[in-house]
Amino acid sequence: MTYRKLPSATLAVMMATSVATSAFSQDLNVLTWEGYADPSFIDQFQKQSGCTVNATYVGSNDDFAPKLAAGGGVYDLISPSIDVSGLIIDAGFVEPIDTSRIEAWEGIYEKFRKEPGINRDGVIYGMPYSWGAIAFMYRNDAFDTPPTSIAELFDEKHAGKVALWDDKSAIYVAARLNGDMDIYNLSDEQIAAAKARLVEQKPLVRKYWATAGELVDLFAGGEVYISNTWAGYQSSLLAEKDIQVTEFIPEENAEGWMDSWMIVKGRASDCAYKFLNMQITELGQCGVANVNGYSAANKEAARACMSDEQFIALHQDDPDYLDSLLLWKPLGERTEAYTNAWNAVKAQ
Repeated sequence: MTYRKLPSATLAVMMATSVATSAFSQDLNVLTWEGYADPSFIDQFQKQSGCTVNATYVGSNDDFAPKLAAGGGVYDLISPSIDVSGLIIDAGFVEPIDTSRIEAWEGIYEKFRKEPGINRDGVIYGMPYSWGAIAFMYRNDAFDTPPTSIAELFDEKHAGKVALWDDKSAIYVAARLNGDMDIYNLSDEQIAAAKARLVEQKPLVRKYWATAGELVDLFAGGEVYISNTWAGYQSSLLAEKDIQVTEFIPEENAEGWMDSWMIVKGRASDCAYKFLNMQITELGQCGVANVNGYSAANKEAARACMSDEQFIALHQDDPDYLDSLLLWKPLGERTEAYTNAWNAVKAQ
């Protein structure tokens, strides 16, 4: 989907509608990623808080703005990544977070609290939640020599066994393979070159996957044996099925991300703040770490609920690990160019 800046008049009508529909109840509707409202920890929250959580899942960051534009008043909380959170703030879809109501706020890594993508003129619009890498993953039984490069996904010998996330970040992958490493500031010519590379790859691709479960099924069924992946999550689901896979950061590097919870305009209920407080303390932080394999934004909570081995494995002792990756950045006015290029690849 393509994100376009909405006219101020349209935004005014939408925000009025959102506020008008915000008669609060104990129901809490969240628009989020798989695993962020998992019963393993959400059930306990519901029992303790009296709030009922209803989750709608997205498969791409490009899903948030269109769903909010189509009727943001039905959602209370969203959890976009750092590359689109700024767009959502600028569109007026979310409201500032009262950090004084977040008891564990100071426990969040300072580098995340100060991220430009959730800050505007000294006002904070997002509560950092989790972070990690968009790594690559392969089935161990399909490779005699472990792959080390993105080029493996473009090699004809893997025809029909390749998958790729159905997201505009596919442009980032192809651009790096082309040697264009400034992936968030690509020129029109570089985007066109990435698009051409993806079109060339398309006959090799078994599936552009949209959800974690979809990729897991493809790997488990032997339909696919190499893809990019949400590091830590799909590999853990495959381990439960006794499918041996390995994640790797290729020589062309990998993208990094950080997700934050944001309050939809006019939806700052008591349940919303109870939910935020749960998600940034031990229950929510180790909840997402145990379900998704993602790193936690609150180091203090992570230390309290993780084993030493898990703490180190998730880089909780080294948040600068994220700096070694290509942390997602807002594309601004260039969003449309990237998204249109990816849609054009799929339309071929």
